[in-house]
Amino acid sequence: MLAAVLSEVGRPFAIERIPVPQPRRGEILVQVAACGVCHTDLHVLKGEVAFPLPAVLGHEISGTVAALGPGVAGPAVGTRVVGTFIMPCGECTACARGRDDLCGPFFELNRLRGALYDGETRLQRDDGTPLAMYSMGGLAEYAVVPETAIYALPDSLPLEESAIIGCAAMTAYGAVTHGGETQPGDQVVVVATGGVGSMVVQVARAAGASRVIAVDLGSEKLDAARRLGATDVVDAGVEDAVARVLELTGGGADVVFEVLGSERTFTQALAMVRDGGRLVAVGIAPAGVTAPVEITRLVRRSIHVVGSYGARVRADMPVILGLVESGAISPAASLTRRFSLGEAAAAYAALDRREIVGRAIVVMQA
Repeated sequence: MLAAVLSEVGRPFAIERIPVPQPRRGEILVQVAACGVCHTDLHVLKGEVAFPLPAVLGHEISGTVAALGPGVAGPAVGTRVVGTFIMPCGECTACARGRDDLCGPFFELNRLRGALYDGETRLQRDDGTPLAMYSMGGLAEYAVVPETAIYALPDSLPLEESAIIGCAAMTAYGAVTHGGETQPGDQVVVVATGGVGSMVVQVARAAGASRVIAVDLGSEKLDAARRLGATDVVDAGVEDAVARVLELTGGGADVVFEVLGSERTFTQALAMVRDGGRLVAVGIAPAGVTAPVEITRLVRRSIHVVGSYGARVRADMPVILGLVESGAISPAASLTRRFSLGEAAAAYAALDRREIVGRAIVVMQA
């Protein structure tokens, strides 16, 4: 099969032909239809987040079931599916109490070592060189995924566009529902409306937010946010974003989502929160990045600051798929560009240049 392999930090992917991986117990082989282009992969590509190399990145996929590993009852071969970027082991302490987003083996074995839960990767070169897997290593024609991270796709949903359900939509749902505890009537701000941020706009509206203010740079992204449900937009490149948000909300928002992961936007987002409100940090930052917090305001004004990495996979994915199927949210509406697997390096270069509005996908069959 063909795969986009990252061999060195700061250098583009190379398309290599490697053996098709085989699923082991509790795993499913998926023939990948499409893989989302996410900023988290870009952090790895640029060396801003440590990950073992060589590796195959890509962590939000759609496709069809190609084979079932031992002990797996389904979905049946040929079923259209989506894979989730958090792949819960289903057995650790966090998973046992329903916190799939805190799964210990996922972080320890996959995010730190690029392996699955027997401590080994499923990918290798022809010469036997192991290739680390970022989640399932979705920038390839086939991917092995734990059965806990595979969900059948409703027949009414398009296959390729649905790839971004497994990260962008899932991350947004977790942030709005669990991190933000968003209630009907809340005033919400979304700082940075890229792939995940554009989905936060949609999920917040679906949750009943009365006002959703999108904050970003440039009319193209802000116009797109309006089309997805933002009631107001603020161009941080031409006006004081904090002052404008405070004016629009009458003193601060109930929930502010920071979806970029930078010191500046985190600090701005915190200043936009009303007394007793919540800041939900969603964006992954380069390793070591910090932001100042005014401790006295945090204490006296009862500001809540919470991190949100993703949804609670096994409980939330059926709900998310239901929201998509009903039309309450539309990942396809956030999708603006498509690339072939051979163009994977160009896709991430465009993402790094901030040229992608919303989300892009890499399609395996050109």
